[in-house]
Amino acid sequence: MRKTPLYDRHLALGAKIVPFAGFEMPVQYDGVVKEHLAVRQNTGVFDISHMGEFWVRGPKAIDLLQQVFSNDVSNLTVGQAQYGYFPNSSGGIIDDLLVYRTQEEEYMLVVNAANIAKDWNWLVTHNTVYGATLDNESDNIGLLALQGPKAATVLATLTDVDISNIPFYHFTHGTVAGIEKILISATGYTGSGGFELYIPTTSLWTVWDTLIEKGVTPCGLAARNTLRIEMGYSLYGNDIDDTTSPMAAGLAWCTKFTKNFVNSKNLALQKKEKTTNRRVGFVLTERGIPRKGYSLVDADGNAIGLVTSGTQSPSLGKGIGMGYVKREQAAAGKTIYVEIRNKRIQATITSFPFYHA
Repeated sequence: MRKTPLYDRHLALGAKIVPFAGFEMPVQYDGVVKEHLAVRQNTGVFDISHMGEFWVRGPKAIDLLQQVFSNDVSNLTVGQAQYGYFPNSSGGIIDDLLVYRTQEEEYMLVVNAANIAKDWNWLVTHNTVYGATLDNESDNIGLLALQGPKAATVLATLTDVDISNIPFYHFTHGTVAGIEKILISATGYTGSGGFELYIPTTSLWTVWDTLIEKGVTPCGLAARNTLRIEMGYSLYGNDIDDTTSPMAAGLAWCTKFTKNFVNSKNLALQKKEKTTNRRVGFVLTERGIPRKGYSLVDADGNAIGLVTSGTQSPSLGKGIGMGYVKREQAAAGKTIYVEIRNKRIQATITSFPFYHA
């Protein structure tokens, strides 16, 4: 099991450590609800250095990415990021990821930790046709997510960059806490605003320690999970995987059929003819907490789907979740039931996000 460079810092702060995606990661420090609400109301920081970073460079970089990536990277300007996924050849999703255009012929890809080897092999295999320059820098780049409505206020005291001028899903480079050449990205996985800081692993401690000294709340994976569920964001391995249709998952918005890419013809057909299942969100109208794998049923007890993610929402004080149901059962406002410990708990299908600031 691997560790991020901040492992000892997490232990010193009293973090509970759990295995996640091949790493020993902090799941919580002082409690999930406290950490969750810190991000919703103030500022929290997550160590997400387990994530992978690849560089794709050269005149053929864009051609490779256009072939393997669902979104249209030709729309990116230097200093802009884009969300999308790697489709596989059988109709599923290899991974969801971010693509950053760092120079005219240079891109950084940020991938899920559990998929680093799989994604790298996929890129290398397809690159035999294109000959772009590929570098896996996952071990050399640390990543901190500074999230919350007051993140900009905190960060502004530590950097020479005018962060108020960084639009959402854009980035720049600058000095943070005395460390130069940090990539400062206005992105996140919480729905409460903030920044993601890409930092050389040798300097990660300095930035982390400075943020903690500033009073920023350290947050673990459990709060990251409840925050992303409240926004309806998918987690790879739960809500999407190698067998999931991107159209059923609600990813048509980042699938650009104005270009050809891996399996694009089949995905276009899926979009046109519609999938039999659809990812939906639901809110429990009775007490209970939905969990991954629980059955979703109709009023007669007929199976209509499965829960893929669920939690007790700290912001709403209710059980919320998401899962895939038959298309005819997927309309917002429709009543469904979650089977929890041999009981049917009523729920209402709800549009994403669950939480609104």
